[in-house]
Amino acid sequence: MDNEGIVLDGAKVFWHGLLPKLKAERGILGLSIVLAVLAAFAGIHVLAVLPFWIVLVAALLKRSAPSAEPVPEAAPRVTETRTDPLIPVLNALDMPVLVIAADETVLFQNAAAEKAFGTIPPESYLSARVRSPGILDMVRETIATGKVNQIEHSERLPSDAVYVVRVAPADIGGDGQGGRVFMLTYRDISQTRRIDRMRSDFVANASHELRTPLASLRGFIETLEGPARNDTKAQEKFFGIMHEQVTRMSRLVDDLLSLSRLELKSHIAPEDSVDLVPLLGHVRDSLAPLAGDLDVTIALDVPEEPVFVQGDRDELIEVFENLIENACKYGQEGKKVDVRLTGKGGQAEITVIDYGPGIPAEHVPRITERFYRVNVEASRSKKGTGLGLAIVKHILTRHRARLLIHSEVGKGTVFTVRF
Repeated sequence: MDNEGIVLDGAKVFWHGLLPKLKAERGILGLSIVLAVLAAFAGIHVLAVLPFWIVLVAALLKRSAPSAEPVPEAAPRVTETRTDPLIPVLNALDMPVLVIAADETVLFQNAAAEKAFGTIPPESYLSARVRSPGILDMVRETIATGKVNQIEHSERLPSDAVYVVRVAPADIGGDGQGGRVFMLTYRDISQTRRIDRMRSDFVANASHELRTPLASLRGFIETLEGPARNDTKAQEKFFGIMHEQVTRMSRLVDDLLSLSRLELKSHIAPEDSVDLVPLLGHVRDSLAPLAGDLDVTIALDVPEEPVFVQGDRDELIEVFENLIENACKYGQEGKKVDVRLTGKGGQAEITVIDYGPGIPAEHVPRITERFYRVNVEASRSKKGTGLGLAIVKHILTRHRARLLIHSEVGKGTVFTVRF
């Protein structure tokens, strides 16, 4: 009985499986019945068409067999699909942005982040790419609490940079369900920090430059009021030194005011047309007494035709007075300063060459900074304020011109102004 039951059950299963297939293939089945009837009328025995029926049933079973269900592809992460529309927006930002999942994997980095920190492979853990413990702790706290956090972070490589790093949650899906990511942004404040440092250094340097002559004046005044009250010879000496110190402070204040005025209008290009040929002649003549005292010859080489540039005459006179005066003072050993002018049609190049000791290479990039001196004692002895080349740089920036400096120790220095 058990075996018979098994056979019956198997047959039921077979027919229950076959009937839907026969129903699905009823067109072919009907055609086969018509062919069988025609065969009977033709006198063909049923056994002759039996193999045909066996093949037909096998074909039906094979054709109607359920195809293997396709293996479903891994569904994309909800956060990835929802950030797709934001990718062009994030790439348009000039600040580095990282999109982070709740498991601390990096889902996306924008173009600015890739440029600043290199490519981060998809699904990389943040801790594998960001080494700062402060940033990692901040991100983990925000993931845990959902609160916005930010810190100040410094990078040393590939160059010194200071960032305000901020992390904030973002429900990209809008429903708060599975669409939460965390946006890590880097706002570069390097330039702001640099300007703050320059301002601080400027105040410190200006105070130092003024403190020295003021201390000297105070000392001389106290001496004149006390021990040298009736000493005529000492008074004459002290009054001479006091006059030098006052003159030095006056030059320093004038240079500071000049710098301040230039900074206020640095973005406004001058509109006047200036002929550089007579201007350079005027500068040479005004510096002739100084050059004579230093036993230096100023040789001027200019074309016969005018060379016009767009500029402010007084400011350009200040530029070339500074450059030629420096060449006379600091290139005094060469006994000669060559000034050459070439150009036409609004383009000009002025070269000031001295044949003195030259400037060591490490100092050349910084000599246009305020109060920067290659040799402090030599500069002060030559009555320099440390602001001359800074003023030159500011004026030329306003005139949309360039200052090029080339120097070799023992061979002299070449300053080139290119309009």
